[in-house]
Amino acid sequence: MGAIERNGYRFVPEFSVIQQNGAIHVYNREEFLEEIQFRFSGKFPELDQIEELVDQYCEKNNI
Repeated sequence: MGAIERNGYRFVPEFSVIQQNGAIHVYNREEFLEEIQFRFSGKFPELDQIEELVDQYCEKNNI
């Protein structure tokens, strides 16, 4: 699963199958801004779940 780009921001997902949790690291250009944590079930998080979290973040922060 690769990074998602939106208006100069980069969202990099990482996850642990064993712990069933993940995080999306948010960057503006090369500067790390914050981490969005999430949980999932199954072998990997659904792409739709990650895209929804990115959409919510962008909407909340007017990106």
